[in-house]
Amino acid sequence: MEGFSETILKNHFTLYQGYVTNTNKVLDTLDQMNKDGKAATPEFAELKRRLGWEFNGMRLHEYYFENLGGKGGISKDGKAAKAIAASFGSVEAWEKDFRATGAMRGIGWVVLYQDTASNRLINFWNQRA
Repeated sequence: MEGFSETILKNHFTLYQGYVTNTNKVLDTLDQMNKDGKAATPEFAELKRRLGWEFNGMRLHEYYFENLGGKGGISKDGKAAKAIAASFGSVEAWEKDFRATGAMRGIGWVVLYQDTASNRLINFWNQRA
């Protein structure tokens, strides 16, 4: 993949495989705990929290890799550009905010979310391990 070393790709796929493996393990354990009537335990609560971490890591890697390799940018006349401009003033202002969010200290992801209650788009930084 152009622009990515074998080491970077190996690291990403290794992380992804870990998230997939752990998501499946946590789901299986939670299912068994439910069957055993242990849903009201602190251990169940902690596993539910862990599921969010593992599942989000898995899905964010999938979204990331699905969106690599395109040749074009955002169509200035498209729905996405119009929604971004409505929330940020312009696509350029959104990109500036997106890049600034991505440059924050830490290991994580920048994700553009849509608040369905207000229809507003917001860049968020999500911490990842």
